[in-house]
Amino acid sequence: MGFSSSAPSGLDLACDVLVLGGGPAGTWAAFEAARAGARVVLADKGFCGTSGATAPSGTSIWYVEPDPKLRHAAIVSREALGGFLADRDWSARVLETTHAALHELGARGYPFPVDAAGTPIRVSLQGPEYMRLMRKLAKGAGVRILDHAPALELLVDAAGAVAGARGIRRQQGDVWQVEAGAVVIATGGCAFLSRALGCTALTGDGHLMAAEAGADFSGMEFSNAYAIAADFASVTKTLFFKWATFTDEAGAVIPGAASNGGRSVIARHLQKGRVFAQLDRADGAMQAHMRSAQPNFFLPFDRMGIDPFNERFPITLHLEGTVRGTGGLRIVDETCATRVPGLYAAGDAATRELICGGFTGGGSHNAAWAVSSGRWAGRAAAEFGRRAPQGGARRGAGIAGLRDAGARPFDPAAAARAVVEEVHPFDRNYFRTEEGLAGALGRLDRQWESLSASAPAGRTDVLRTREAAAMTAVARWMYRSALARTESRGMHRRLDHAAADPAQRHLLTSGGLDEVFVARRPAPPLAADAAQRLSAEGIAA
Repeated sequence: MGFSSSAPSGLDLACDVLVLGGGPAGTWAAFEAARAGARVVLADKGFCGTSGATAPSGTSIWYVEPDPKLRHAAIVSREALGGFLADRDWSARVLETTHAALHELGARGYPFPVDAAGTPIRVSLQGPEYMRLMRKLAKGAGVRILDHAPALELLVDAAGAVAGARGIRRQQGDVWQVEAGAVVIATGGCAFLSRALGCTALTGDGHLMAAEAGADFSGMEFSNAYAIAADFASVTKTLFFKWATFTDEAGAVIPGAASNGGRSVIARHLQKGRVFAQLDRADGAMQAHMRSAQPNFFLPFDRMGIDPFNERFPITLHLEGTVRGTGGLRIVDETCATRVPGLYAAGDAATRELICGGFTGGGSHNAAWAVSSGRWAGRAAAEFGRRAPQGGARRGAGIAGLRDAGARPFDPAAAARAVVEEVHPFDRNYFRTEEGLAGALGRLDRQWESLSASAPAGRTDVLRTREAAAMTAVARWMYRSALARTESRGMHRRLDHAAADPAQRHLLTSGGLDEVFVARRPAPPLAADAAQRLSAEGIAA
């Protein structure tokens, strides 16, 4: 028997705010909504506090003391790298909110290290301690947490406003349904089943659910992030490779290869053969600091008896997609609302263009955005949810794999493999051309037609079916946007349009399911000094 919206629920709940996702953005949203007086339920695909990209490792965070000169310098420092698409006002808001949040974390028990003068150092967070504390804070505020409870579809009311969600409880083997006045999507980005640590479950589920309810996206062309890792490991701490020398199979140094600004050189060489690295540029003090800051980075090396500071080791590039890109759900105001009433987005599920433009990376801006957008979305959802009408008819908005379209169910494993084959290769996604993008889109469009015309998935296959459908949808928004931007800007690289085009300093909105659309909208106005830099230096591509 296939899964459908008519399936009976094993757990029925009602609340003011439902948060989907239990990473930093989700737990901050739930905590803030509960503190605002809302009844809050949080549903996590895994175990809240241990799942997602942040929980298993340390992360830097964009934290700047409230000195106007320091903050101005921090905001403008990466404008060129992001293609001059970021918004300074949003960046200032993020720095202010993140600063306050990290001070609160310290007051509530987070063990920040201190410098020689005893001042807490708040520029990084250790994932396990951070997320353990966030789960504790959320529960202490009264949030009800549903672990191992992936959401499958949103609920909408007769007016089209989001009114809750439905999913499965993997341990109980039944269905849950939560009717809510507002929903926060904090399900993370889409890493397309890469081997990057903490990213396996990040398959774009929230993106698909939101699109089915009518939401759209921004910056999806900036979603082709790749990170350096040892080819026998999943830990992607590209910062450490700042101290690396990169060599080919024969041991010759590869000119131009680097963690920053030279990753494309590494990708080129990986297309021809193996690439090796050695962290030989780190002195003794730096080596000790690296081991202390990121002990899990060294576990695979220690298990294999490799000294990464004194021995070469093979490396690869793991696709991190929208997790380390900047694309995501388009937000329409300062509350992190989407275009769908009652639906909010936070963290990697939302676009980070507002503070990053066309380029970001692991931690730093993304980590600060998760904190800030989570807080803003939680507060706004609490206000909206408490005012939303109670009761009334609700229907499931889900389509692919949940509705009976008359055909037989599709093979989710085969569908997922097909997406991976289209988005992982460097010559399709890292180095883009019109021919490559159009060919991949044709195959992805045909797959979507097959998925959307299928019968409902069975109870045991429904999660994998929805994951395959979500990855297919995200890849189509990503590639359609990449095809529309006929230039190279930020992390978006077009071999057939290798330079930045000043006429394309705009943002791209994308969306749609059966028919994907892409539309231009204006970029934020340039500040006078940014306009001068743009005129004098051009756009970093």
